[in-house]
Amino acid sequence: MSSFATDLSTDALKLEAGRLFARKRLLNFGLPALVLIYLIYIFFAFDVPGLYDGASWKNGRTLVSDSYSYKTHVTRDNRSGVVSVAIEGERMGAYPEGMTPDWVALGDTAVVDLEGGHVVRFGAGTVEYDIPGYGTVRATPNRSAGVQAELPPGAVPAWINVSKNRLAITTDAGRLTVTRNRAEVFRYFAGWELFWFTLDSPYHGKSLLEVMRLAASGEGGAIWRDFWNNAMWRHKDVAWAIFETILMAFLGTLGAGIVALPLAFLATRNFNPFRSVRFAMRRVFDFVRGVDALIWTVVLARAFGPGPLTGALAILITDTGTFGKIFSEALENVDRKQIEGVQSTGANAPQRYRFGVIPQITPVLLSQLLYFLESNTRSATIIGAITGGGIGLLLTQAIITQKDWEEVAYYIVLIILMVMLMDWFSGWLRRRLIRGEGRARRRPRDPKARRFLLP
Repeated sequence: MSSFATDLSTDALKLEAGRLFARKRLLNFGLPALVLIYLIYIFFAFDVPGLYDGASWKNGRTLVSDSYSYKTHVTRDNRSGVVSVAIEGERMGAYPEGMTPDWVALGDTAVVDLEGGHVVRFGAGTVEYDIPGYGTVRATPNRSAGVQAELPPGAVPAWINVSKNRLAITTDAGRLTVTRNRAEVFRYFAGWELFWFTLDSPYHGKSLLEVMRLAASGEGGAIWRDFWNNAMWRHKDVAWAIFETILMAFLGTLGAGIVALPLAFLATRNFNPFRSVRFAMRRVFDFVRGVDALIWTVVLARAFGPGPLTGALAILITDTGTFGKIFSEALENVDRKQIEGVQSTGANAPQRYRFGVIPQITPVLLSQLLYFLESNTRSATIIGAITGGGIGLLLTQAIITQKDWEEVAYYIVLIILMVMLMDWFSGWLRRRLIRGEGRARRRPRDPKARRFLLP
């Protein structure tokens, strides 16, 4: 009988183990299968193949090249015959009258040497482009008849776009566009031209060694003013925009911490005996943090108008809910013995909170404040694009123009450096305030006592 019962027990254990292993196998293979099915659904639901087919790789290459290079435009007004040269085609980057790059020669026929045998000539009534290996393309713009193009015999290459009113030629050397009113050719160069000094500055074109020599001779102030007031890159405005972005993040984060700390006491069981008040306060925290900061930004911009203060308020409202939840959870885990110890000295309620509660939650409070300060620095960039302040506004303006991609790259680099700086600063401050690292230790004057100090 005992042997029979033992066999039944063993069979039951084997059956249970088999079920357990079957459940494990189902879990191990079922979950990856569900994830794979979901990814396949996303692939077709979001029309990834159509997205790939519709992508313009040519425009992508142009965008990338524009981010690390610049174009010098040579433009002729077909009505007046005036030829102008400007970097990036901007008025602030225009060459003064009578001044041109060494590859542009003005005269009755303006000659633009794109090197490698590529030469563009602006004649009195025609525009000619000598293309090595293909021939000469001639265009005659006319206000009534449009653009009459003469091409070498044969099929029109894909890099030439010709119509009744427009001729566009794109080669590795540059690009030529001819319309009724103007003819324009531009050439790419690597780098961010005019980043340091504009064309009207006496320091433009000088080497770093020459600029340093002039600065050492007493022209440092003038050199700094020319750089700081650069009309094309606007370094002064960019620096102020960076300051506004950091200020939005700082005011919003610090303000949220100040508002959330007293409210967190109302949401905890051990400090607030009223259940209805605790429930209402927790729902308030859920509401303000449940609405994204961008939504609060739009709402507050309608109420208070655009500006950095509106962005700071949006961050403050959202983070108040987050901090309230974090601080209330920290308050519920405080050690009652420390509070009772302070109470035994005859301390009143505010003193018990100040010396028995706050020191316990200070590490959590400071750690979260510093972490959110770093995170909100990134958020303030996007918020600034909506409220009209900070580096986010300049970034949005540069993107909208669809031509200032070198400025977009410049602003993105500054944003990355700003985030890295805030990350380093918050980490350093966290170590100083929470862990106590880096504090100066007093060295005793007695040489015999020094051996007791750690190295």
